[in-house]
Amino acid sequence: MPRRRASDPRKTPLQARSRDTYDTILEATARILETKGLEAANTNAIAERAGISVGSLYQYFPGKTAIFAELIRRNDAATAEGLAELVAATAGQDLAARLRALVHAAVAQQFARPRLARILDYLEATLGADEALAAADERIAGSIEALLRAHADELARPPTAVVARDVLWIAKGMIDGASLAGEGDGAAVEPRVVRALLGYLGVEDDAVREGEASRAGIRPEGGSRRGRPRRA
Repeated sequence: MPRRRASDPRKTPLQARSRDTYDTILEATARILETKGLEAANTNAIAERAGISVGSLYQYFPGKTAIFAELIRRNDAATAEGLAELVAATAGQDLAARLRALVHAAVAQQFARPRLARILDYLEATLGADEALAAADERIAGSIEALLRAHADELARPPTAVVARDVLWIAKGMIDGASLAGEGDGAAVEPRVVRALLGYLGVEDDAVREGEASRAGIRPEGGSRRGRPRRA
C-alpha cells in the first residue's frame, strides 16, 4: 500500500453532509489565505473559521499542507475543465477571437481573488510530484494544442506540444506578473497578453493592428489579414 503523503487528505467524503464539511474547510482556508495571509492559515484558525472542532478537521485532513494541496488540485482541475469547455464552445471562430476568449477567462480567474491566486501559485511550487496536478496540467496543455492544431495553416510556428506550452506560460507569466505588480484592471491586461501570443505565433490580427495604429495616430492600410501568418 502506498505511503500516505502529508499533502494527501485522510479520506474522500462520500455523503452529502461530509462533502459539505469538506468544502467548508477548503473555503475557510481560502478566506484566511486571501484576507490574512499564509502565516495565519493554521489548523486552529481554519477550524474556527469553518465552525467546526479541530478534531473534526483532522478527520478529513492530517494538517494544513493537505488542505492547501486540495485547494490547488481543485483550482487546477476547474481551470482544466473550463478551458476544455471554452475551446469546444469557440470552435469555428477565428484564432484571434479564440485566444481573446481564453485570455479573458484566465484574467478573470486570476483577478477574481488575486491574493489567493498568488498564494496558491506559490504553494503549488513547493509541492512534490502530484498525479492530480500533473493530469490537470496535461489537460490544459492538450486543450491549447488542440486549439492551435485547428488553425495550423494560419500559424508561422508548428502547433506542437512545445508551442502549446509556450503559449500557456507566456499567458500565465504576463497575467501573474500583472497581478503581482498590483494592476487592478484586468481588461487593460488582456490585449497585451493577446498581442504577445499572436506575436509569438506569427499571426496578425486586425483588431490589434488597428488599435496600435490608432494609438500612434496612423490609419492602417490594406485589406484584412486576420488569421494570416506574419510575413518577414
